[in-house]
Amino acid sequence: MFGPASFRNTLGLGLVALCCVELHAQDAPATLDEVVVTAKGYAADPQQTPQAISVLTPPAGATTQTPGALFRGEPGLGVFSDGAWGQNPVLRGLKKESIVILVDGVRLNSAQPAGAIASFLDMGLLDRAEVVKGPTSVLYGSGAMGGVVNLLTPEATFTREFTVGSRVGGTAGTVDRGLAGAGIATVSNERHALVVGAAANDVDDYDAPAGRVAHTGFRSDTVLAKYRFGLTDQASVRFNLQHNRDFGVWYPGSARTGGQPGGAGIPPPLGTVTIHSPEQSRKLFEGGVDAALGGGKLAVDVYRQEVFRQIRAWSSTLERDYVRNDVTFATDGARARYLVPLGSHMLTVGAETWRMEADPERHIDNNPPAFDNNRRNDPFSDGRIDSTGLFVQDEFEIARTHVVAGVRFDRVAGDAAQKGAGASAQTTGLDHTDRNVSWSLSAIHALDANLGLYANVGQAYRAADMRERFEDSARGDGYYHIGNPQLEPERSTSVEAGVKSRSARVEYQAAVFYTRIDNFIAGRITGTTQPGTGLPIKRTENLDRATIYGFEGSGSVPIGPVVADAAFTWMRGENEQDDEPLSQMPPPEFRIGVGQTPERGFRWHAQVRAVAKQDRVAQAFSAGTENPTPGFATVDATIGWRFGRVGVLSDARLDLRLTNLLDKGYHEHLTEGVSGYEIQAPGRGAALGLTAKF
Repeated sequence: MFGPASFRNTLGLGLVALCCVELHAQDAPATLDEVVVTAKGYAADPQQTPQAISVLTPPAGATTQTPGALFRGEPGLGVFSDGAWGQNPVLRGLKKESIVILVDGVRLNSAQPAGAIASFLDMGLLDRAEVVKGPTSVLYGSGAMGGVVNLLTPEATFTREFTVGSRVGGTAGTVDRGLAGAGIATVSNERHALVVGAAANDVDDYDAPAGRVAHTGFRSDTVLAKYRFGLTDQASVRFNLQHNRDFGVWYPGSARTGGQPGGAGIPPPLGTVTIHSPEQSRKLFEGGVDAALGGGKLAVDVYRQEVFRQIRAWSSTLERDYVRNDVTFATDGARARYLVPLGSHMLTVGAETWRMEADPERHIDNNPPAFDNNRRNDPFSDGRIDSTGLFVQDEFEIARTHVVAGVRFDRVAGDAAQKGAGASAQTTGLDHTDRNVSWSLSAIHALDANLGLYANVGQAYRAADMRERFEDSARGDGYYHIGNPQLEPERSTSVEAGVKSRSARVEYQAAVFYTRIDNFIAGRITGTTQPGTGLPIKRTENLDRATIYGFEGSGSVPIGPVVADAAFTWMRGENEQDDEPLSQMPPPEFRIGVGQTPERGFRWHAQVRAVAKQDRVAQAFSAGTENPTPGFATVDATIGWRFGRVGVLSDARLDLRLTNLLDKGYHEHLTEGVSGYEIQAPGRGAALGLTAKF
């Protein structure tokens, strides 16, 4: 694995040798002219899938960013940000707790208060991100109320003849002085397929129009290896090993100043306190078998995925960390799916089980004025969540209508050895079991070969996560949060209707949606204070109901020699219990672009993204900590040249990516920070990317 000492050597070699993954440059919004594997659990045409789907590919010159950046400006999608590294996807107003993040189809669990789950993968090794919007608990279980994000790296694929290949490149940016390099190599024949890859980047603090934004830089490195072996013509085994490490990650949106508004109860002698992670990592160990069996296809996987984090609270006055927390969220799981045609039906039967465990170790200095007593103060001990699910999904045709129906039963149980610490610690009444039924019914009707109307209705759920159940601690919102192990799961009921059209020239899709969430899990102000800290208490509870509704769309059409593209999102959220807007909802936005992307030669694309002001903010629920956000517009462009075959290269291209050309000062509404003092987005920047394929 890479370490800090070898990082720059690896990066230099990657840039000099152009050893970087070939980026599928997103000169225009991604089209639906390929199969996706996430929506139905197997490779399927999105045009025959009655759900809203986005396929996102890394744009040229974006490898110094994290995968979360892909979701900004896309229909129905957004980003909740607490720094340059911590960019969490938001699907139709639902954040990380209410969506499922997968890496190569493997569930990524992590109950982390700061940072982004989707950022534990280097952009340079990302092939694409498949996003299925709307309830998907039938296939993916707890948490899939808003949808699923599947981060996919290159697959190990058999070839008829012995084949060796690689994809190479490098990126350098100005706004963050970032450098990125990565590499993919493949070797395959009829029985063996191997993919190995490595990526590294070094990102400095970025510049905003008002000046450099401190603590926004980071370093990372990732390695992966995939191997598939053909046992017979009908069966194969596969292995997937990945290791990602990040260094020097800060969450500047977490900064709070003691004694000042939004100070979160921080003692004034500590000055400004900021959360950061000196080192964190993700490890994936996966093995599986694929086999033809009884006329169908069987896939069985076992895996272990670990997310390790060092979490620190830095005091500007002490110039050191006064809180130190180390935790590993480890998930062991197994899953099996059997896909079999039965007459005119395509039946999928599956089972999935996983256990997530964590035992955080936290030390805190809480003896003013020295702040040096190094007191053990674990938020909880030996926490675990067990989930087991069985599901069945059927697909069939009625005339020109394709119908998909499914149902799933899950049992989710949580327990811990201890909740909280000190005199208020709790060791009994911590176990709780939920039993949930999820279902979906959807259909898409083909009006002709290129146009389809679809609709779906379904129920999904989200069992409480580990922090919501067991963690008692002060947080950056100024409250002392008390977990509740007896929380009931959230349940959502969703309805969606839409249209999809795809032809050789014109493509568009649009949808309207409505989601009602019962037993909404959130912190509720109790009116009491926590004796040890003096902070007001928020107890995690089930609220009555929340609703989210809206519409979205995107499309592209040729106009003379250029292709125009556009996307829009409008949504509203309502907190029914407090009779006010739902907290932290994305504002309406619109994007329009134009460009030319020939197979060879000069390529260009320019776009304007316009975001409306968000003045529908929560007051009672957030206790006045959510403030309105002004609207803004940004202009971005990409220019480049695709050389095609050059010597030993089968393809080569050079791209210059220009962002925020007008140097607009703004911040997204979903930006963490003290109300009115959220960190600014990056200013004007350029990134040069050189990519090639051997």
